[in-house]
Amino acid sequence: MSDILRIFAIVLLLTISLAAYFLVANALFPHRVAKTKAVIESMPGRSFGIGLVNFSFFFVIAFALISFAENISNGFFKTIVTIPALIIILFITVIVSFGLTSVSKLIGERILPDSIEWKQSFWGTTILCFACALPFVGWFLLFPYIGFVGFGAFILALFQQKPK
Repeated sequence: MSDILRIFAIVLLLTISLAAYFLVANALFPHRVAKTKAVIESMPGRSFGIGLVNFSFFFVIAFALISFAENISNGFFKTIVTIPALIIILFITVIVSFGLTSVSKLIGERILPDSIEWKQSFWGTTILCFACALPFVGWFLLFPYIGFVGFGAFILALFQQKPK
């Protein structure tokens, strides 16, 4: 029984931390989050496809570089090969972070349309975290779907030109 309470406390604390992180990301980069959210609203299917393809591409490259680096015995060359892999992983993490921030903001706006913006973002993140914590469906269907949609929407918003 104590294990269940400990896991619940960890999930609750991580949810609060993630909500605070998304609030800060939304406060520091409101334009980027708003553009990504607009792409998610207008093209969720295209965002998913682009996110899946690009995430897979960058993940395979990073995985191949790390695997190659493990087989190198020289420390200097191992570092030379590992650094680009870590940069790619950092790049993936930043993009997924912006994508999830936008998705949580969108969920909060749809669930609590009359609330103030920070409450929408906080409750959107909380609901998203608990939904993704659902065994099997949340882990293997919802979280990858949301991650790929956010990833693709960020890339689309990054290269989308402003209307004239």
